[in-house]
Amino acid sequence: MLTGITILGATGSIGLNTLSVIQQHSHEFEVIALTAHRQVDKLEKLCLEWTPRFAVMADEDAACQLEQRLKKVNAPVQVLSGLEGLTFVARLPEVEMVMAAIVGSAGLLPTLTAAQAGKRVLLANKEALVMSGQLFMEAVWQHQAELLPIDSEHNAIFQCLPNTQTPTVAVENNPEKIQSGGVRRILLTASGGPFRTYSLEQLHEVTPEQACAHPNWKMGKKISVDSATMMNKGLELIEACWLFSTEPDFIEIVLHPQSIIHSLVEYIDGSVLAQLGNPDMRTPIAHALAWPRRISSGVSRLNLVDIARLDFEAVDFTRFPCLQLAKEAMLAGGTTTTILNAANEVAVQAFLQGLMRFTTIPKVIETTLSHLSGRIVTSIDMILEDDAHARELASEVVNRLTINH
Repeated sequence: MLTGITILGATGSIGLNTLSVIQQHSHEFEVIALTAHRQVDKLEKLCLEWTPRFAVMADEDAACQLEQRLKKVNAPVQVLSGLEGLTFVARLPEVEMVMAAIVGSAGLLPTLTAAQAGKRVLLANKEALVMSGQLFMEAVWQHQAELLPIDSEHNAIFQCLPNTQTPTVAVENNPEKIQSGGVRRILLTASGGPFRTYSLEQLHEVTPEQACAHPNWKMGKKISVDSATMMNKGLELIEACWLFSTEPDFIEIVLHPQSIIHSLVEYIDGSVLAQLGNPDMRTPIAHALAWPRRISSGVSRLNLVDIARLDFEAVDFTRFPCLQLAKEAMLAGGTTTTILNAANEVAVQAFLQGLMRFTTIPKVIETTLSHLSGRIVTSIDMILEDDAHARELASEVVNRLTINH
C-alpha cells in the first residue's frame, strides 16, 4: 500500500527536492496534494506530471487560473484555494505524511493542522516552531503526531542523539531528556553565509542580489537573506530548543564554511558524534520520508579526499547581531519569538525591495522588540494577534528608516 503525502509548498526548493526523492521510490509513495502560493505555471506543470488528487493555491485568483488551465486538458485534479484549502489537504484521511515547506509565517496554520490530525510532519517550516513553539509541541504530544526535522542541521542532531528509534523527536515535554542520555551539548553548525568574512563597512553596501547568492545551498530569496544575516541560524536555535526540549545555553553555534558537517552532539564521555554529507537537502528529506529505514536520495557520495579540509570558526555577534536577538527572544519566551519572526519577515522584504540597507534589518527587529512585550501563549489567536501587531510596527519602523534613492 502506498504512503499518501501532501506537500505544502511544492514549487519551492524543498518541495521540488521532495518530489525528486519520491520519484525514485514511486512504488512507496503517492502524492495526494500539492500546494503553492501564486506560481500557477509551476504548479500546473507539477499537476500534469504527478496528477495529485488536489492542488491548492493560497492566492484565490491564482487558483482560478490553475483550475481553468487544468480543465482545458481534462486533468483529474481538484483545485482548492486559500487557508481553508491548505488546512483541508493537511488533514486528509488518506494522507499519512505532510511535508511542511511553506516559507515563513504563512505555513503555521496548515502545519499545525497536520500535527493536530496526528500526521507524520516533515518540518521544513521552522517558523511554525518559532512562532508557536509551546502550542505546536503540545499539539504533537496530544495528538500523537510524528515530528521529524528537515532542516539539515536539526536532522543531523536527530541522527546523532541517543534513542532516535522513538516515534518522534517530541515524545514528551521533558527538558532533562537529552541530559539523561549523556549529552553534554549540541553543536549547531552554520556556513556563515556569503558575508562570513565581510567587515561592517562592507556589510553596509550589500545588495539583495549578493545576499541571495549563497555559496553552498540553493534556496529561496527570503531564506537566503536570513542566511546572510544569520537570522536563519537564530531561528534554527529557537527551533532546536523546542524540538529537543532544551535551552539556548545548551546549544553552541559554530561556523563551518564547507557545510559538510551538518551538526554535532557532544557526550559527557568526550565523544562527539557528527553527521556529514554533501550540502543537498535530498539527504534529510529521504531520511525523514523513510525513517527509521534508509532509502536512496540521489545525492552524490561524499568524497573527503576531494574536500581535503574542514574549517571551524567562532561566531562574531557584532557583525551578525540577529543571532543574539534570536537567542534573547527565546530566553524571554512567550510570543517574543513571534514578534522577532514577524519583524524579520517585514525587514527582509523591505531589503529585497531595495527600500533599506542590509545592515538595517537587525535595527528594524531590535526596535520592534523594544516596543512590544511578549505574552505567555494560551491560544493560536494570541500568536496571530502579536504577529499582526509586530508587522504593523515593523512596517512603521521601515518607513522611518527607508533609503531615499
